[in-house]
Amino acid sequence: MKSGLYISRSPEETRALAARLGEFLAPGDVVALKGELGSGKTEFVHGLALGLGVPPQMPVASPSFTLAHEYPGRLVLVHIDLYRLEKVPPEMLPDLEEYLYGGQVVAIEWAERLESLLPQDYLEVRLEIIGESERELTFIGHGPRSRELIRQLMK
Repeated sequence: MKSGLYISRSPEETRALAARLGEFLAPGDVVALKGELGSGKTEFVHGLALGLGVPPQMPVASPSFTLAHEYPGRLVLVHIDLYRLEKVPPEMLPDLEEYLYGGQVVAIEWAERLESLLPQDYLEVRLEIIGESERELTFIGHGPRSRELIRQLMK
């Protein structure tokens, strides 16, 4: 497992870092976001969308009341938010597996609620509040592809 650490001083900095990561993403990449409420997970997804070429005027928001939002760009970004689910109901599993093992990029907020379904190779991003607008971002690669993403991002 390879990891990288980054301190973000503002939401804009978090978004810019995620946009940079978005430029490296390829079909099938999964980004698992973990962190408490208000730690910047949705801001991070907004940055991924920018890096993937999603039009900037397209609003990126948490799909809290639906399973997922899809955003067209250089690659399709699927944004999944599991905040409202303590446990994933069995009837949702086929849809989630289709997203997780499809050809789009997937970003999952509250990914710890989906741990057993995640593919073998995924990028984990832990966001921790360390100040009013400061966040500590820890990137953990679970497989060769995700470790390569960390290497590219930390150059």
